[in-house]
Formats: sequence, structure tokens, C-alpha cells
Amino acid sequence: MPLRIIFMGTPAYAVPTLQALHEAGHEIVAVYSQPPRPAGRRGLELKPSPVHEAAEGLGIPVFTPKSLKSDEEQAAFKALEADAAVVVAYGLLLPKPVLDAPRLGAWNGHASLLPRWRGAAPIQRAIMAGDTTTGVMIMQMDVGLDTGPVALTQTVDISASMTTGELHDTLAGVTAKLMTDAMARLERGELPVRVQPEQGVSYAAKISKEETRVDFTRTALDVHNHIRGLAPAPGAWFELQTGDRAERVKLLASGVVAGGAQGEVPGTVLDEQLTIACGEGAVRLLRLQKAGGKPLSAQDFLRGTPVAPGAVIG
Repeated sequence: MPLRIIFMGTPAYAVPTLQALHEAGHEIVAVYSQPPRPAGRRGLELKPSPVHEAAEGLGIPVFTPKSLKSDEEQAAFKALEADAAVVVAYGLLLPKPVLDAPRLGAWNGHASLLPRWRGAAPIQRAIMAGDTTTGVMIMQMDVGLDTGPVALTQTVDISASMTTGELHDTLAGVTAKLMTDAMARLERGELPVRVQPEQGVSYAAKISKEETRVDFTRTALDVHNHIRGLAPAPGAWFELQTGDRAERVKLLASGVVAGGAQGEVPGTVLDEQLTIACGEGAVRLLRLQKAGGKPLSAQDFLRGTPVAPGAVIG
């Protein structure tokens, strides 16, 4: 028989999993998502999350509590009498009474090869660290931060030019397929779990505003990984002096230049193709975006904003 599932998720990343479970015939008795957020130019509108909107489109009741810590919220969750809870990028910690409520437990689709990159930003952190492999794990949740036993795993290669946006979309599809497989096995009583290794633990802290600015004193490879790890959002950036003001420019794509630069001050523009000296080597900026503008190739960017060789950016 199909499972009675409570689905818990918020961003676009989680939508394919919700849709896949629904298409597989499971009874999604409720969806939990983060509360609607201010949107629009003035922030006067409240916009539901992508998961919220998808659930409404499927005719599934949606709940958006700010917290699950109260006795009332926990009682309401338990009253749904779910067989399982499926959690994908929900954004709230689940207290033990919530984890214990579903008959067959709570299951999380996590976008890393645990125990590497536990936490909030595993996709960005993997690319920023220069990892060449990541993946998705289906994990039975406990009260720790991504510490529960793992049921299913699928690895995914990270190419040298792949951005967080590209990897995000790939892993979202993998998560949907793997979670659907996991719930089918759980339904049959054939979903064994294994304890996570104690070695190799790392944490994927949420991306802070302070770390998004590009530091050209780092190696070219580090700078390149930083740029692609934050693309398209929140976006790595630098300041460009235009006239008497400094203008912020977001970087969306780059490449490491063979040979690099010798003895140049980091941040120096080396040529008319936006090759920039780094602490070691050089990067070529390939796609840029001014505040309020649209993304442009380096060639198109330079047509509207000349940047002379010898200038220093940062």
C-alpha cells in the first residue's frame, strides 16, 4: 500500500521530490514549508515558497509554522498519523517529538556525501572547496545535525567549470529519484541503514555576506572555485572604480588561465579580455553583472564599461 507521507521542504530544490512522490502514488497528507516571505519591490507582498506553491497546485494542505517547538504544533503534526516524514531543505530543526511521530521515521534527502558537508550549504561549500565529487544521501533523521544513519547513496561528479546553479539542478533530480526509491523500499520493509563514519566530518555553514567578496590575493584556482561556488546566487563580487564612485560587479563565470601572472599586484587587469592577476596565477572573468543590470559576457560588459589593462580591481 502507498505510504501516508508528510512532506517538509521550502526551496525550488525540493519541488521535484514532492512531485515525484506524488506521481509515485503515495498519499501526501500534508506539506510543511517555511512561512511566506516579503517580496516585490517594496517587500509589501508575501510570497509563498516554491514548495508551498507546488503543493497548492497538487491540492495538498500546506502548513507554515514559524517553529515546531510548541506542544500544539507537535500535537497537530502527530495527529496527521503519517507513516513517514520526508524532509528536503526544509529549513527548520525538527524536535524529537516530531521526528518520533511518523510510524516509520523521518527521512532526509541531503545534497552531500555524508559525513562531509553536514549543514546548510553543502552544494556551495563542495564547489568552493574544489571537490570533484559529491552526491545525495537519503538519511534517517535524528536530533543531530545531519548525523543520522544513511540508507541510500548516489554520487555525482563535479566538473571544473560547474557552478552551484548547475549542480543544484542536477542534485535536485537525483534527490527526487533516490527518495522515491527509498520510500518504495520503506513501504516493502526493505530499507536498511548504516551508521555514518566518524572520520571525514565537515560542516557546510550558511554563506555569509562577508565572504562573498572576491579576494584576488588567493590562488587563481581558489578564486575560480569561489566564483562558481556562489553563482548564480548570492554571487561573488568585486568593486570597480568608475569615475568618482565604486561600483559593485557580480561574477557569474570564470576560468583559470594557464601560465597566469608573474609579479603583478593581485587584482591587476592584465589584458583586454579581463584576465586578472591573483596571488598565484590568474583568472579570466567570463560573465559579469552590474547591480540592477543583466548578466553579460565579458566582451559585452567591456563595451559598456571599459576596463583598461593595468587597472586594479578588488
